[in-house]
Amino acid sequence: MKKNLQWSVKIFILSMALSIIFSVISQSMFPNLPIFLSLFVIMFFIILSVIFDMIGIAVASLDIKKLERYKNEKGYTSAVKLCKNTDKVSSFCGDVVGDICGILSGAGGVSLVVNMHLYNSNLYFIVTCLVSSFIAGLTIFGKAIMKGYAVEHCDIVVMKISKILEFSFISMIKKLINRPKFKKKDKK
Repeated sequence: MKKNLQWSVKIFILSMALSIIFSVISQSMFPNLPIFLSLFVIMFFIILSVIFDMIGIAVASLDIKKLERYKNEKGYTSAVKLCKNTDKVSSFCGDVVGDICGILSGAGGVSLVVNMHLYNSNLYFIVTCLVSSFIAGLTIFGKAIMKGYAVEHCDIVVMKISKILEFSFISMIKKLINRPKFKKKDKK
């Protein structure tokens, strides 16, 4: 219970920090974006949300015993770590990243409608409803497709993500930081 509470507090702080950062970015960036860039940003956040949801579902669906056949492949160690931290991974991927992406794609939708410069209030209302419905529908559609794939091919998804994690920039930095330090020779 204590570890769960500690994790919950950490994820709360991380969520707040990420939300503040992305809110500041979206508040300053979205109002000035042309329509085509608003569409690109919306699609980017929808796709990111779908991918992270797929990762969270795959990790939650995977029985760690299923990873045994990948024991000699790169990414195996990270895959095991992901599976041993299923609750944290699925919470981070589905809740933190998914919710933030949902908020940002919604903000992109507002920006899109505002940048259309619709002066008729009825038309503005209709377009706003259509855009927000399209964003929600596309997000749900993508997640529905990828959840099925994630459950059916959970081992493949987790191994691909694990390989990416092991070759990521962060991994390289950790290796540099954790490198054994050489002792300087004493001068006599």
